[in-house]
Parts: sequence; structure tokens; C-alpha cells
Amino acid sequence: MRASRLVSILLLLQTRGRMTARELAERLEVSVRTIYRDAESLHAAGIPLYGDAGPRGGYQLLDGYRTRLTGLTADEAESLFLAGLPGPAAELGLGAVVTAAQLKLMAALPVELRDRAERIQERFHLDAPTWYRDREPVPHLAAVADAVWNERRIQVTYRRWKAPQEVERLLDPYGLVVKAGRWYLVARAGDDVRTYRVSQILGLRALPEGFTRPGGFDLAAHWRRYLAEFEARLRWGEAVVRLSPRGLERLPDLMTPGVVAAAGESAEPPDEEGWTRVTVPIESIEHALGEFLRLGADAEVLAPDELRERVAATVTGLAARYRPATRAP
Repeated sequence: MRASRLVSILLLLQTRGRMTARELAERLEVSVRTIYRDAESLHAAGIPLYGDAGPRGGYQLLDGYRTRLTGLTADEAESLFLAGLPGPAAELGLGAVVTAAQLKLMAALPVELRDRAERIQERFHLDAPTWYRDREPVPHLAAVADAVWNERRIQVTYRRWKAPQEVERLLDPYGLVVKAGRWYLVARAGDDVRTYRVSQILGLRALPEGFTRPGGFDLAAHWRRYLAEFEARLRWGEAVVRLSPRGLERLPDLMTPGVVAAAGESAEPPDEEGWTRVTVPIESIEHALGEFLRLGADAEVLAPDELRERVAATVTGLAARYRPATRAP
């Protein structure tokens, strides 16, 4: 384990340049003290590694030093072929590049690892978009990606859900995220870092001036915080629901992961009829009405009263609508 970590430190410094002990510790999920000990070990082994103190300090390899410790294990080789997403790569215009890179990697692998990598490609295929939804047209994706890569400011016409729907925005594009087949742009607008759906960009003009990307900005960490805040904003309130065994089984197929997790955490022991009482978050009465009606007779809303009354009124209306027509004698 320690030998693998020492190799990882060398490869990180080789590819990233100067890194602080804290940055290395966070990347490798160890303590800063462990990084200090590892650095001493590498230096004692003759690796030309040196460190500078101070706010602009960090560890760095001497110029020109390249480690040859880049051999792939079987699991690492398999993961590289499993991690490829052909759809997003093609949308970015990189489909052929990814294919060429995989071919080069395949040719460089030993025979045993090559066979295992080929089996991965034959047996696993990743399709990111969700069911029953076509890929969104993203005509400005290439221009957005170019601006992200070259750190160029962009002026966009953006369509949002509230009035006025079409707005102009001056953006510093920090990064792109693809989630469930949809592309999102993380960008600074004024003093705030916001998220924009790329398919809703109606027009784009790349500006000649660049922008300074904030040091230490972590796109993955920002996206995790954004998702957590987004889910928290959606929680308008809570609903108490009884679920039949079949309803409990169907819940993961019909509800969001947050609702499913909340149901599992709050589930009470089954009652005499075998039904389970759970408490789950809801976005709104209107949204919850549609969600729980999907469970049909396998769910009974107990609270809030307004939601229970809306479900009852809807079911009564449906019963009246589907009542058999009375035939004349």
C-alpha cells in the first residue's frame, strides 16, 4: 500500500508539477504528516524531490526528471477501458481521439492485460442518458468547451424557466459537467458561480479577453456541493406515507434516490397488514401528488392533510370518469 502511494506521489508531481503537502494528502486521502514521511523516504531513495516552505511553496521534482514507474496493473488497465463514455466524447468532437487513444493503449499493453481489456470492452457498455429520453441538442457545446479550455470569456443568450425567459449573461466558463446525458456549464457570472444547462444557450459569442481562473477551484467538489444544495432547495416539506410491500419494492424505480434513502432511514416496522410507514421529502403538493399517484393503490398518504385531500379528490374524479355508462332500459 505504501509503495503504491509513493509511486502515486511521483506520478502526481510528474504530471501536475508543484503540489503542496496538503494537496497531496487530500488527493491520496492520507494525513499531511504521512506525506512528510513519504517525501523523506523518496529523498532518501535518491529521487530528486525538493520542497519549499511558505505560501507559494510545495514539493517539486527537478526539471527533466521522469519516472519510469508507470506500469499498469490488471485492475488499472481494465478501469481505463471501463471508464470511457463514447457519447459525451463524441459530442465534444473527441470520439475518434478516444478510439485512437484506446487503440494505442491496447497495443502498448502486455498480452495478458490486453486480453483482459478486450473482455471488458466485449462485456460492458456504459450508456449515460436515462431511459425514455432523447439526447438534448447542444449546438453550442463545442464553443463552450473551447472557451472552457482556453479560459476565454463568453457572452451568451440564455433561456431560463422564469420571466424574462431570454437573458444575456457575461460568463467566465470554469468547467463542463455531463449528468444523465445532459451537459451543464459551471461559470462565474458577476460575483457568483452558477450552473447553466448548455442546451438552453440560444446564442454564444466568444470574446477576445480571457479571465483568471481562481486558484484551487475544484470542479468535482463544486459539483458535489451544488447537487447537495439543489436537493436541499427542493425539499419544500415532508409527507408521511404508508406503503404496501409491493409499493416499497417499486419505490426505487419510481422515486428519486433522495426519497428512497429517506424512506429507508425513516421506515417503521410493518404493521398488521404488512404495510410500512415512512417519512419522505417533497418538493410541493402538486409535485408530490403526481409522484404518489404513480404508486396507485400501493400507497396511502397520511400527511400533510392538503396532500391527502388532493389525492382523495383526484381518485374520486378518476372513479367518476371511469364509472361504467348507464344503459337505457
